[in-house]
Amino acid sequence: MDARGRFTGHAAAYDTGRPVYPREAIELVFEGLGEPARLSVADLGAGTGISSRLLAERGATVFAVEPNTAMRSKAGFMRRVTWVDAGAEQTGLPDASVDIVTAFQAFHWFERAATFAEIARIVRPGGRAVAVCYERDESDPFTASYGDLVRRFATDETERLRAEALAAFEQWSGWKSVRRTDLGGEHVLDAAALRERLRSTSYLPQSGARFDALAEESRVLFEAHAVAGRVRMALVTAVVVAQLA
Repeated sequence: MDARGRFTGHAAAYDTGRPVYPREAIELVFEGLGEPARLSVADLGAGTGISSRLLAERGATVFAVEPNTAMRSKAGFMRRVTWVDAGAEQTGLPDASVDIVTAFQAFHWFERAATFAEIARIVRPGGRAVAVCYERDESDPFTASYGDLVRRFATDETERLRAEALAAFEQWSGWKSVRRTDLGGEHVLDAAALRERLRSTSYLPQSGARFDALAEESRVLFEAHAVAGRVRMALVTAVVVAQLA
């Protein structure tokens, strides 16, 4: 399935089963640019609005760019957020119209050359682009076991693509400067939330015998690691802030 359509059946689970980004990540998006209330952001691949909401709550005007109708529909009304039915490669936003472009857990779904060209077109002089991507910190025992589970049941190579895409973002020749910050954190999940986390993952089976096996193994994993009815998934969130040349 193409990147734009693959989340159609995952919108509800994505909205409830994904972690909120660290406050520090949002601060790094705006760092050094002055008061966020004076800034505008194009949030590419905005999904159900998890990142767009945080950016707007910080005071910015946000254009949440998301081509998937189900994901946009799940977001609901958000103050200072305008939803744009478009892809990252062709947003439809005017030239030099935003101060910042962001991509939270989404850059790996974009066609890179076209997206870089679109970023350069819509960002004002002196603006920036920011890629934010979280990964599991598998130095933690539960998180390592969860990672093993995901790798055994994965239906494609999205995890490899995610790492490659972040590296490509860092290394693009059009940046004047690039700075990466890695932030620690965790996602606390009860049994229902862990099921939603699995259902939100587009590269895991969602029906049939493979799904039943995944669900059972995740239940056993949860019971082995839960404390007071919850598990803690350790995360590392990479924030790559790039200044346009």
